[in-house]
Amino acid sequence: MNKVAVVVLAGTESHESLGRVVNALELAKELQEHDDEVTIVFDGAGTEWIPELENEQHDAHPLYNAVKGNIHGACRFCAKAFGVFKEIVETDIDLLDEYDQHPSLRNFIVDGYEVVTF
Repeated sequence: MNKVAVVVLAGTESHESLGRVVNALELAKELQEHDDEVTIVFDGAGTEWIPELENEQHDAHPLYNAVKGNIHGACRFCAKAFGVFKEIVETDIDLLDEYDQHPSLRNFIVDGYEVVTF
């Protein structure tokens, strides 16, 4: 069984960014379907995606919903820095502050995860 941490860093500013988040979610879905251990982290500008993908009208919402159970959370510091803290608090996505108010990617490495960034 594979152990993979999928980290979304792409913001919401371009069509290319949409492609990156969709590819991240597709990888998570593929891993999930093969019973691999997968966890998703939204970090940096990637935190902007949570409110976007929570919107049921967004084209990627069904894909997001399909892997939502594997979302570890979003960076607390970055959610504030990118202006989406309040919106994320209103969801059931955890805000991560394991290391200096950021998620600890080191913890995933120590636990044997491959870290894949988008």
